[in-house]
Amino acid sequence: MGMQEKLQELRNGFETAYIDKTSTSNLAYKPQFISNDYKQGKKVLSSIEDELMTCDQFQISVAFITMGGITPLLQILQELEEKGIKGEILTTNYLSFSEPEALKTLNALSNITLKMYDVDKSGEGFHTKGYIFRKAEIYRIIIGSSNITKTALTTNREWNTRIVSTSQGEMSKSVVDEFYELWNSKYALDFDEFYENYKKRYELIKKQRKLARSEEITSIEKYRLQPNSMQIGFITNLQKIVEAGEKRALLISATGTGKTYASAFAMRELGYKRVLFLVHRGQIAKQALESYKKVFDKSVSMGMVTGKHQDYNADYIFATIQTLSKEDVLEKYDRNAFDAIVIDEAHHSSANSYKKVMEYFTPKLWLGMTATPDKRDDNLEGRNIYEIFNHQIAYEIRLQDAMEEDLLCTFHYFGITDLKVISDAGKSATEKMESFRYLTSDERVEHVMKQAEYFGHSGERVKGLIFCSRIDEANVLLW
Repeated sequence: MGMQEKLQELRNGFETAYIDKTSTSNLAYKPQFISNDYKQGKKVLSSIEDELMTCDQFQISVAFITMGGITPLLQILQELEEKGIKGEILTTNYLSFSEPEALKTLNALSNITLKMYDVDKSGEGFHTKGYIFRKAEIYRIIIGSSNITKTALTTNREWNTRIVSTSQGEMSKSVVDEFYELWNSKYALDFDEFYENYKKRYELIKKQRKLARSEEITSIEKYRLQPNSMQIGFITNLQKIVEAGEKRALLISATGTGKTYASAFAMRELGYKRVLFLVHRGQIAKQALESYKKVFDKSVSMGMVTGKHQDYNADYIFATIQTLSKEDVLEKYDRNAFDAIVIDEAHHSSANSYKKVMEYFTPKLWLGMTATPDKRDDNLEGRNIYEIFNHQIAYEIRLQDAMEEDLLCTFHYFGITDLKVISDAGKSATEKMESFRYLTSDERVEHVMKQAEYFGHSGERVKGLIFCSRIDEANVLLW
């Protein structure tokens, strides 16, 4: 069929679809509404199969892909592989719904290039469902609501439209241009870039949701808990370190990025039965315990060993260094009592109290966590934190990187002086230096409040953190 004949077929198809349904046209060139309707034996899957069997190339952009969705398509896709018909498939990590097994299966086909659009880093939603098929100069494009899942392609109420256009048509050009804009984006990751981390995150989330559903009353907070990018990278690397036979590892991560949850996920993934979580304050022990409870089911007993608590026999113990380092407390435990010992704020681990604990116990793993491993006395023997943990850095993400990864929000830091100029009119440089004085306590409070109101003013409610030098000043600022 020549190009002029194809154009006429397109015009006939347009007339049938949009002007007069009784006019005659070739189905292959007619825009069409595509849905699932078991009563009429209609499936979105059938339309996609038909287009795949006759195309020269194809592109697909969908939010979700599952094994149930690709399984009925595999035979056709393998036939296209044998014919050398190439395809590009773009999916997303949105809601971590796409199944890693399905992605790996598609990527194994030599004619298919698979990418994943990172919605977390892009900061925008991605919910496209588009199937683009080209044969010579004609595009057939299915756009609508169907992802590559079993129900979407066979049974769900799905609305899709098939459009037919030449390669020069405005509609096909807009769709194809949009696809390649996304495909070539810096947020569209190649298979080797995204797969391992995505698979780990998918498995962790699946396990977390199963754990939450197993409780008598499902905790929404527990169900929605998901590991972030730092936690995924850390867990993956830590597993490799442990598999290599190393017994010490260090997590360097900016404050607020989720080190406690990272360690909880890691302990669960590594299958450790007895764990000691060591902190320097009782309140932190309590907070860590609450975080761990959201990651483990009730079969794991948890308790604290502090000045007020003596839960010595719990599976997971959250203890203060002040209490645990006492001789009578240490002697309650065998040296190999714990599979793993986590040291929070590990930059303190060079202190004598921590050394005493580390010299006593012989766990399978010592895990240190800190945002500030670098110290002024690093050059002194026994004081270097990296050396204490055998230079095994499981993951490192500093403040700037954490903000770029959207793990932390951006912030403004204002330093407010507590000096006041009495008067410098007509004074020499020396006299000017002597004319400064420190503000009194009441003056400082008033001054800080004025500065906070000035810097914090935006017409909306803002969050801020004020560091005070004394408790009484903090109380006055609070009230």
